[in-house]
Amino acid sequence: MKVSVVHLDESCLGNGREGDNPGGAGGLIEVRSQGRIQRRDFYVHAPATTNNRMALIGASTVLQLMAAKGKRMRVLMVSDSEYLVKGMREWVPGWAGRGWTRKAGPIENLVLWQELATAARLHEVQWTWVRGHRGHPKNEYANDLAVAAARERITSAGVVESGLGEWLAKKQARGMFIGYDPDAAFEALERRLTAGESFPLADEVGA
Repeated sequence: MKVSVVHLDESCLGNGREGDNPGGAGGLIEVRSQGRIQRRDFYVHAPATTNNRMALIGASTVLQLMAAKGKRMRVLMVSDSEYLVKGMREWVPGWAGRGWTRKAGPIENLVLWQELATAARLHEVQWTWVRGHRGHPKNEYANDLAVAAARERITSAGVVESGLGEWLAKKQARGMFIGYDPDAAFEALERRLTAGESFPLADEVGA
């Protein structure tokens, strides 16, 4: 089974404030194809939303896009949203087992959680959390995609050619991420996925 690593992030401009707050989600998809590491981006926007909603929408979107050709993959989803990662690892199995109910009242964003659970069944998925804004290059890149989607109110036409290489070159020219090798970082995770290794809830895999 082919393996893939997806780095996700989300944004909501004015999250928590009154009124309609635009949001975005974006991500970097990495997979080895024909012996080469292939990278693609995706991004989506919503005119009135929250960070949590965009985290769920972004994850559902990318899993559906990756299944468009009908191929099931082994996927590691890396996100700095504890809401998303803990939800998929800990909450959703219990909610689904109880008929999508919980003891403490209604489930917030129920429809989005159900859509994500359905999308996740298209692949063999693991979820892991990385602390955001701590200098993990691929997490920072996904954040930039999400913020741009929110600010410019843009959605990609499916998956598109990745701009990671150009983005990283600009950062390194400013003295950031010196010595960082995105291929080596992917290959380290690829080996673990191929070996069937389980990833812990919080794993600094974004480096």
